[in-house]
Amino acid sequence: MTAPEDSPTTASDAADPLPPARAGVPDAVAERTGEPPASRTFWASLNSPFGAGFFLTLGGLAAIALGLAFSNLSTIVIYVAFALFVALGLDPIVRWLETKRVERPWGIVIVYSGFAVIMAGVLLLIVPTVVRQVAQFIDDIPGLISDFQNSDLFHTLQDNFGDQVGTILDQIQSFITNPSNLASIGGGIVQVGASIATTISGLIIMLVLSLYFLASLPTMKEAFNRLFAARNRAKAGSMTTEITESIGGYLMGMVILAFFNSMIALILHIVLDLPFPALMAVAAFCITLIPLVGSVLYWAVASGLALFTGWLPALIFAAAYLVYMQIEAYVLTPRVMSRAISVPGSLVVIGALVGGTLLGLLGALVAIPVTASILLIIKQVLIPRQDAKI
Repeated sequence: MTAPEDSPTTASDAADPLPPARAGVPDAVAERTGEPPASRTFWASLNSPFGAGFFLTLGGLAAIALGLAFSNLSTIVIYVAFALFVALGLDPIVRWLETKRVERPWGIVIVYSGFAVIMAGVLLLIVPTVVRQVAQFIDDIPGLISDFQNSDLFHTLQDNFGDQVGTILDQIQSFITNPSNLASIGGGIVQVGASIATTISGLIIMLVLSLYFLASLPTMKEAFNRLFAARNRAKAGSMTTEITESIGGYLMGMVILAFFNSMIALILHIVLDLPFPALMAVAAFCITLIPLVGSVLYWAVASGLALFTGWLPALIFAAAYLVYMQIEAYVLTPRVMSRAISVPGSLVVIGALVGGTLLGLLGALVAIPVTASILLIIKQVLIPRQDAKI
């Protein structure tokens, strides 16, 4: 009998050593190649604790430095983000002009020229009036309190709640007429003026950035789509177009609805002879930009302020504005927001609260399109992937 032949070996096989051990080799590969598994190499690396601690400390310091840099650059990041949203909000108008055979550069010039004319007209017409009415409001507060004390509503409140109502009004009047408090109010006005100047400079920066973003928006979309694999670019391109168009439609719709609210508020204040119509119109425009709750909030605030004029004008204003809110909810909003992505009401409230907490009024304005974009990505990317898994 002959012994079974062994597998042939060569001198090179016998001479070549095993491949060197590599860190992080899975267990299955380790069994086949004879290399140490990942767990062993990890624990072996702890034999040099000073080196490991040094690199961990460097990583922590780098993370802290990046966090501090981001916090210092947060204002610039906010400017860039809001400028991009402004560009997306103006892009539907530019694309509409393109359908009328207007080239995109000329369309951008037309849009920004019209926007500049409108803003200049609004500032020239409203800002001086608002400033005068704010000063008049501060001067008329003692007289308003005195008139309120002589009204039937004050006597009704005093009969129901006792002398606490009169005590509160006396404290308000004494605070306003105290010279030291007036000095502190003056310091606050200076601070408010500095804040207004900072806000105006920030708005100018955002407008300039939005002009560049609007001019290069198609190039930005194309560059963003090229970050995806070639087989996914068509899907990514369609989603990018859908998201940008829906964001632009939503922002334009919110501005249009806020403008309608301000006009209705101005007309009601003038017709009912309520005080400070221009100031309340500007307040209506700003407050009703808040999604879902802005109109209700302004209705409550304006109706409460109208009580200082009389219960009948306040009742008429509350009823008329409530009727407009129903028209806005069932007629205007579906037409204006027809191209925006629908978002459930609960997510609208949550998004508005989160955005308002982080970035104030502008954060509440942009939170809804961001939420809608996340929902679109979940529906078209995450859910199909999960459905494909069996």
